[in-house]
Amino acid sequence: MSGTHFPDHTIGSAPQASRRTMEAMAAKQGGRVPSAVARLATSPETLHGFLQASAAFESSTLDPLSREVVVMTVATRNDCHICVEMHTGRLRSLGAAPELVAALRASASDGRPLPDERLEGVRRFTLAVLESAGAVGDERLQDFLSLGHTPRNALEVVLGIGAYTMSTLANRLTGAPVEAVPV
Repeated sequence: MSGTHFPDHTIGSAPQASRRTMEAMAAKQGGRVPSAVARLATSPETLHGFLQASAAFESSTLDPLSREVVVMTVATRNDCHICVEMHTGRLRSLGAAPELVAALRASASDGRPLPDERLEGVRRFTLAVLESAGAVGDERLQDFLSLGHTPRNALEVVLGIGAYTMSTLANRLTGAPVEAVPV
């Protein structure tokens, strides 16, 4: 049903303000525009907003695996199968242990901790921020900081939550299908 409202735009059918972004995406993806992007192109503002927020998150001081923990925590919590699949591929490309990938793909609420204490701290902090709408309290923040993270990292978790809340909700709203993800 959502697909009728959110078509898989081509570069030619997308709103003018989305076309340059879609062309750049196609150039990076071997001429292909992922369906999630093609549907998000319906709103140039949302497309650009997500890509800018995502790029800012990628340039943060959180290490790549910690960033992926934030993304996967938001994706599993919001039941976004596209993000789970895409970021599973990303985790594998980063050389993440299979046990870490499996634990991140499981529901964050299933109680199974991540095999790495520092990354588990990122997941716990991400969930605390989500559950408390940012009012995590000093004890939760101190737990995060005691694992070697910084106050800057805490705010970067918020940035990741914002970027990937936008993505996961938009993917679900548009009904974008899970596609084969090149690794």
